[in-house]
Amino acid sequence: MTKIKICGLKRPEDIDFVNEARPDYVGFILEVPFSRRSISLAEAKALKKRLRPGIIPVGVFVDAPLPVIAEAVGEGIIEMVQLHGRESDPDILRLRSRLSVPILKAYRITGPEDVTRAVQSPADYLLFDHGNGGTGTAFDWSLVKDKTSRPFFLAGGLRPETIPEAIQKIHPWAVDLSSGVETEGKKDRQKILAAVAAVRSCNI
Repeated sequence: MTKIKICGLKRPEDIDFVNEARPDYVGFILEVPFSRRSISLAEAKALKKRLRPGIIPVGVFVDAPLPVIAEAVGEGIIEMVQLHGRESDPDILRLRSRLSVPILKAYRITGPEDVTRAVQSPADYLLFDHGNGGTGTAFDWSLVKDKTSRPFFLAGGLRPETIPEAIQKIHPWAVDLSSGVETEGKKDRQKILAAVAAVRSCNI
């Protein structure tokens, strides 16, 4: 049963869209200055209050100090941590010793060696992407096909119409979309509804 995460939410209406569509996860990009989707912890807290219960909020961090991540968890803003920077295995272990929520680590996949390194991660979940998140570019899915039994999120270049092929070919634990459910840089209600519907139809 493949799950779906809609990432990069930043407006109240984005929350309304996902409340209607009911994905399994949503992502808040927290305190990442170079990302146009970045929001502050205070903004994320307000959005979380608007979020329908049962949808798991994920905090996306890039080389963030541990206290910032711990604050987001402690304030109840997020229920999963996604690391999208240069965090090492020891960094992940330190986080696991401090936090009681699952940890998802993103890995850039450009060759078989990247998959080999990723599957050795102490993170609870893996995310396979082409590199820089949210650019709408896919990587070569054959690099991860049948390479691990660990639960992983598939990201990069996914759109509602490509979800069935991704699930059929790669069998990810979850698919992760951001730019693929946007129009002119903003989350699109119809695309979010279509993406969630595409995943659900594959699970019948």
